[in-house]
Amino acid sequence: MIRCGLLCSMWLVFGLAAYAHEARPAYLQLKQTSSDSFDLMWKVPAQGDNLRLGLYVQLPDSAEPLTEPHGMFVGGAYVERWQFREPNALIGSTIQIDGLRNTLTDVLVRIERLDGTTQVARLMPESPSLLVTAAPSGWQVVNTYFWIGVEHILLGVDHLLFVLGLLLLVDSTTGLLKTITAFTIAHSITLALSVFSVIHVPEAPLNCMIALSILFLGPEIVRKWRGESSFTIRHPWIVSFAFGLLHGIGFASGLTLTGLPQRDVPSALLFFNLGVEAGQLAFVAIALLIARSLRTLELDRARWVQRLPAYAVGSLGAFWTIQRVMLMLNP
Repeated sequence: MIRCGLLCSMWLVFGLAAYAHEARPAYLQLKQTSSDSFDLMWKVPAQGDNLRLGLYVQLPDSAEPLTEPHGMFVGGAYVERWQFREPNALIGSTIQIDGLRNTLTDVLVRIERLDGTTQVARLMPESPSLLVTAAPSGWQVVNTYFWIGVEHILLGVDHLLFVLGLLLLVDSTTGLLKTITAFTIAHSITLALSVFSVIHVPEAPLNCMIALSILFLGPEIVRKWRGESSFTIRHPWIVSFAFGLLHGIGFASGLTLTGLPQRDVPSALLFFNLGVEAGQLAFVAIALLIARSLRTLELDRARWVQRLPAYAVGSLGAFWTIQRVMLMLNP
């Protein structure tokens, strides 16, 4: 069982400082319509109908606007479209996102050409520009979507806090493998179903339910420490699977909010899911390593320090539940 004040303190700071799933990616799509013309779609995260992230597309100086930009708020984002001409079809040109260095947000860029080739890239605050190439590598898609998946799970504080709660409930290696595997299978199922639009759950109630799943684990962990029993304590893998179905729908938002074209969905889904799994396994490995290190050092820790992680799970779960219910009732 993981009982470490250090890990709890890290989550208290990180959890409150980075409200889960607010670092949504922006999306830039450039679709070639003639030898030197493009349709541009720019999608930026927004809150409400009048507040958008201050990110702006900077095209090369040789680009000539053909239409005025037209934008509107829709689905938690600000979407802007316009057309432009560039004599070299952007090949060898640099596209930059102004304001990206001052955020925690990434930008997914997709360039579709008349010959069927596609260039996909992920721009980050430390690298806010893209050099457009004539023959993009197939590894760009693999690399881009994989790291979006890794980033999505590592920035998804609520998802990782739920995984931490599962670790606190399970003592044996076999039980841990069953529980984590059940969570993985469940969220993989609903991730795929959500991306292919088989199921749909509105974002606001979904976020409330995910917060409730974290809150649910807090009392169960305390009950286990008291020597009591419950269905969750006896069969944590079943509870892990059930709540994993909810979390999978939440993972899907990391893919669908970018507005990816349908023909990209299968490959994007595969590598995004692999990235999510890689990030999740890395977190589990680090948590177990910290727990083992503290046991090896045999540090003298007060009982309340040992139990801080469980109370952090329950307290943050309660905080997010109240916060998200209030946001849902007062949009």
